[in-house]
Amino acid sequence: QVQLVESGGGLVQAGGSLRLSCEASGRTFSSYTMGWFRQAPGKQRELVASVTSAGNTEYADSVKGRFTISRDGAKNTVYLQMNSLKPEDTAVYFCKMVADFNIYWGQGTQVTVSS
Repeated sequence: QVQLVESGGGLVQAGGSLRLSCEASGRTFSSYTMGWFRQAPGKQRELVASVTSAGNTEYADSVKGRFTISRDGAKNTVYLQMNSLKPEDTAVYFCKMVADFNIYWGQGTQVTVSS
């Protein structure tokens, strides 16, 4: 059983920064994709950024140049560095892992950006 545990959310003023962490436990995979999604009230969950075990990254257009996704294979952890935060970044951020044709989700962490 794989568990994803997120941390690092909180309240920040516009223009500020936060770093989210997502640690995977229970199994290790040689090939996987991990990513961050977010869901604002009344909106659909959307991809923010993803990274593969090979190091390939993908970003939503709305966060390019502001957010950086990275991974630490030794710690089974993926990070999302969020800079120049905007009020429209306010959402619950979820970590997702896809490995061996299975999908795993974390419980979510709230990010609130005040104007």
